Amino acid sequence: MRVNRISISLRITLWFVSIFLLGWVSFGAAMWFNLKHTLADERYSTLSRRIDRLQDLLNKTKDENQADRYQDFKDFSHATGNGLAEIFRADGSRAFPSPSAAAKSFPWPVVPSGATERFLQVKSSDQPYWVLCRAFLLGNETVYLFVAAPATGNLLILQRFWQGLLISAPILLIVSSAGGYWLSRRALKPVDHITATAHSISIRNLSERLPVTKSGDELERLTETCNAMLARIESAVNQIKQFTGDASHELRGPLSFVRTVAEVALRNPEVDQNSQQAFRDIVEEIAKASVLLEDMLTLARADANCGDAVMEPMVLARAIEEACDMARPIAAERDLDLRLSLGTAQSTTVLGDYTSLRRLFWILLDNALKYTEAPGLVDISLSLSDEHVSVQVRDNGRGIPEADLPHIFDRFYRADPSRSQIEGSGLGLAIAKWIGDLHHTRIIVSSELNKGTVVQLLLPICVPSS
Repeated sequence: MRVNRISISLRITLWFVSIFLLGWVSFGAAMWFNLKHTLADERYSTLSRRIDRLQDLLNKTKDENQADRYQDFKDFSHATGNGLAEIFRADGSRAFPSPSAAAKSFPWPVVPSGATERFLQVKSSDQPYWVLCRAFLLGNETVYLFVAAPATGNLLILQRFWQGLLISAPILLIVSSAGGYWLSRRALKPVDHITATAHSISIRNLSERLPVTKSGDELERLTETCNAMLARIESAVNQIKQFTGDASHELRGPLSFVRTVAEVALRNPEVDQNSQQAFRDIVEEIAKASVLLEDMLTLARADANCGDAVMEPMVLARAIEEACDMARPIAAERDLDLRLSLGTAQSTTVLGDYTSLRRLFWILLDNALKYTEAPGLVDISLSLSDEHVSVQVRDNGRGIPEADLPHIFDRFYRADPSRSQIEGSGLGLAIAKWIGDLHHTRIIVSSELNKGTVVQLLLPICVPSS
């Protein structure tokens, strides 16, 4: 299954930057071509005005002799275009001598045939030049006036414009990226609030709702839809909790009656051997069912926040020692070594309910004893840190598969078929988790198959008020 690890805000930023960059490149290219065309038009206008003045000069000097007209043409060429001007006949010969050496060596284009005007670009000594050619009637003869001007200035302007685009692109890219990310994060900030609240909602606090931002957009509609869904789920879960609690409570009476009847029957000497065994089986199974019902009622009260826990300062080691005293006969019966190590933390005080914490430790010890084969070891130790007291229950039993670790505190969850062969309701660790949450306890479980399991509890230390 392909997992998309890119956040929405980052994707929006990438799209924003891509579109901005594409728009910037398109704008820059359009401006570059527009500037190039504008500079070429400006150069054409300059050369066109120069030819107009040359035509006026030739018209004014038409009555002068050839030498004077050439001198006027030469002076004009040096004054207006650094001598880059020529007058050619239709056959390509010069009507006047070249006004300068530069004009003489310049690669003038071929005299056009039939065209009255041409504007084109040529190269001379690897430098680009604009050339304008225009037909002109000189006396009774058609000649062609040529003027040229360097295009280096235009190229320099275009080059600087292009460099400016390249230099500004990274700056604009950074600014647009930062701006796009800021805008996307601001737009999606309500999503973070929704996500945080949704993560905090569990079966214990289904009454909470997602924060609704009155923005009139899709996020508001999504939040309202999710809240409506949570309301439906809460209603359904409450019905299930009510049914579970009611059913558990109502079943206690019939079970107690059946157990009493079976125990009375066992005391009757006239009952045959087979019937006695059947009654003993009934008593045993009813005892298991009673434990299951008590566990279900405990969780039902926990779901309804109707627990009777009394939180007061208590010495944690005493609850651990009492749980160990309850577990030692079972450990001896199963040929297991149960060890207790309190260390320097035996007088540590926590704020908690003594009965609930004793039950928590008993559940952990009972699970460790159940899934450890003889001759095995179950070790419970107590240690102290700056802010927490740590209780660690370690065994060298079967262990728990890594895939099952996130689910071991779920109700009725059994890790694997081999573990399900062990007697139990599947509610013990769920109750332990509830007790831990009640005492603000962090529970850390690590396990390796066929090597054992370690359960660590971190309880906040009760600091006496001064």
